[in-house]
Amino acid sequence: MSSADRMRRLFDEGAVQTNAAPDDAVFEKVRTTYTRAVQHKSTQQEPSMWRSIMKSPLTRLAAAAAVVIACVIGLSLWRTTGSGIALADVLARVEQVKAFQCKGIIKRTSESRAGKPHVWEVHSINLESKECGSKATHEEIDPNGARTSFAETYFVPTKKILIYINHIEKRYIRTELDDWVVPLMQKEFLDRYSKPATLLKEIAACKYQSIGRSTIDGIDVEGFRTTDPNCSRDGGAGFNDSQVDVKVWIDAKTRLPVRYESLTSGLDKSGAKASHQFVMYDFQWDVPVDMAEFESPAVPDGYAVQVEKPWGAIDEQTATESLRKCAELFGKYLETPGFGPSVDMEGELNKSNNPAAIRLKEELNGLAGLERANRLADAALPMRRLLLFYMNLTNEKKDPAYYGKTVTPKDADKVLLRWKLSDSEYRVVFGDLHVQTVSAEVLAELEKALPQQ
Repeated sequence: MSSADRMRRLFDEGAVQTNAAPDDAVFEKVRTTYTRAVQHKSTQQEPSMWRSIMKSPLTRLAAAAAVVIACVIGLSLWRTTGSGIALADVLARVEQVKAFQCKGIIKRTSESRAGKPHVWEVHSINLESKECGSKATHEEIDPNGARTSFAETYFVPTKKILIYINHIEKRYIRTELDDWVVPLMQKEFLDRYSKPATLLKEIAACKYQSIGRSTIDGIDVEGFRTTDPNCSRDGGAGFNDSQVDVKVWIDAKTRLPVRYESLTSGLDKSGAKASHQFVMYDFQWDVPVDMAEFESPAVPDGYAVQVEKPWGAIDEQTATESLRKCAELFGKYLETPGFGPSVDMEGELNKSNNPAAIRLKEELNGLAGLERANRLADAALPMRRLLLFYMNLTNEKKDPAYYGKTVTPKDADKVLLRWKLSDSEYRVVFGDLHVQTVSAEVLAELEKALPQQ
């Protein structure tokens, strides 16, 4: 399995849920710094999974972001068409833009084993500025056309804050970012800001063709198309027997994109038909922006206010302590390095009779409302740190693996978590949480002894 696939599976399983506690947004907006493309384990679970993803402010803000840039951009980048439009010229124009606004649509459809269709759709409006930051509005649409969620997100790197306003749940969350998180998020937003350029690079790296002139919204455009599966985007990964159809339309006068469409279809891992559509449209290039547009908006009347504090260090020591805290609370390790969609903090607490869990439950009994939610968020922090540590390992291509589904605190000699230090050495956290560096050969023998997950 590729590192990208592992990331998608991890993020699928990594949503923090604390019975509507506001902390779920904190975790998700950092985890999605690394990727937006997510695949679910089964078609039947997809609707809830996508809703979980889109509860994340950064996921919504990055709904048109975090793409895998083609490794090699061939000479075709500079190939012209009969009209004289070259993708290299378009790319150069896009990279000169300081700020732009556009609309986006992500639509995922699939079928259950019973043949029942599932549809998930999100619409967004994004304003991206190289100097000021990013802001977006985003709404989820149910299959009947009704709006089921509506939220706003603001990222201001100079002030190291992220604001998320959920208008359906009436929540206002202000997150204070660690110094080490800000550049990661800036890179994510830069990647998203550069998304039109990235899309052009991806098409140019594949075999593509001109599909001729047409008119879109009164604009004279020329279209380009590729069906190269290497151009599969935003959720297409993970499909079997996938079919890809990617198109971009360029303004014949300004040499700037007017519309982009990507449709990937095929069979998901359960063998059901599925498709993923991604659209960017209504581009407004070089729009004037003011820093005031990115300032924290006032808290609407009646909204619960949450202030999330920085996370602190994320390293081997804090990850191991997170595993220790998990064992103390639940008497076991979580099946994934963090919380999955089917696991919530309070639900796990209710199933545990460990002394630490009993003490926390007694403390929670004396709290209510936002105060109680905050305490649950604090208790979930170690699991969020653990998951971010794992994501860092994956992002750095350190070949991590986690076996919490079958390894328990009593399994002193079994591999719980491991990652690569070099081609010949791995770092291993064992079931009793002692840590050791072993050779690749020793690790292979250790993993042979693990129960099947």
